[in-house]
Amino acid sequence: MDGEWSAWCEPPDGLVRPVPIDPCGRLGPTRRAAAGPRWRRTSPGLYVPSTVDGGVVEQHIVEQEARIGRYGAISAWAALRWRGATYFDGRSARAEGLLPVPLAVGKECLRPHPSFVRLRRQLPLWEWDLHRGLRCAVWQRALFDEIIRLGDVRGATVAVDMVVASGLGTVEEFWVFLDHVRPRNGVVLGRAAAELARGTSWSPQEVWMRLCWSLDAGLPEPRCNVPVFDRHGNLLGVPDLFDPEAGVVGEYQGAIHRDPGQHRRDVERAERFRGHGLEYFEVVGGQLHDVRTSYRMRQVRSRARFLPPDQRDWTLDAPPWWQPRHQSRRAS
Repeated sequence: MDGEWSAWCEPPDGLVRPVPIDPCGRLGPTRRAAAGPRWRRTSPGLYVPSTVDGGVVEQHIVEQEARIGRYGAISAWAALRWRGATYFDGRSARAEGLLPVPLAVGKECLRPHPSFVRLRRQLPLWEWDLHRGLRCAVWQRALFDEIIRLGDVRGATVAVDMVVASGLGTVEEFWVFLDHVRPRNGVVLGRAAAELARGTSWSPQEVWMRLCWSLDAGLPEPRCNVPVFDRHGNLLGVPDLFDPEAGVVGEYQGAIHRDPGQHRRDVERAERFRGHGLEYFEVVGGQLHDVRTSYRMRQVRSRARFLPPDQRDWTLDAPPWWQPRHQSRRAS
């Protein structure tokens, strides 16, 4: 797992909802004040103080949700982030700045603006609710819209697994939603992503590594974040990827692993795995999309020992003292 990254996040303090002009200047700016430097217009007729940072993703979401009239809700990545899923940070590797906030408003008329994107798909009453004061698509609908936005099965698989990691729901619950909305456009991609999702990864890089192992290298389905013990009940580690048949451990090493203390612990853990007959490999940033990585995975597995259970110096049977780690929390 990539250091202390957590799949769940709380919204930051200090978020400010846009307000309309108030002739008295008590609940909002006067028309004259709104034209001055102390206020910033977020949408037609709505303002926040100019000191409010619109670059904070949650503030960006709050400001764009205020555009919605009598019908609609935020959806896709914005709704997932507002519900607490860290991974959906509103940023893209292909562009600078924050992504436009997806607003599911059906046929409602909104003046176009780069800060939001209009989703014309209808939003049934059961597919949204009021969450922390904002009209917000339920996580299943938001995930469905995000998968359509991504348009790529691997990116969509990462999205499904990160929703599960955040505690918003399960893969099985998303399958129920897909069965219910089967005639809609996008269900084929949603089902493909749900097929590949496992709900056992704790970070997005772990999902990419598992897909590289299974799809690119063509290797048997691995286990993710399963604790491995020695024969005396001591924990060897909880690897990001584990192939119990061959005896292979795979780890993604993110930026935090460059810290000297963390690097020392990583080396000690690798030595424990190797000392118990397990083959070990690491993947670092930038290698997950390198074609040579899948070749290296196959090479590592070819060197593994493939020991039968009675000859292994390790086990997946947890001792009585072991308490499973709960990486995520279920949102209320």
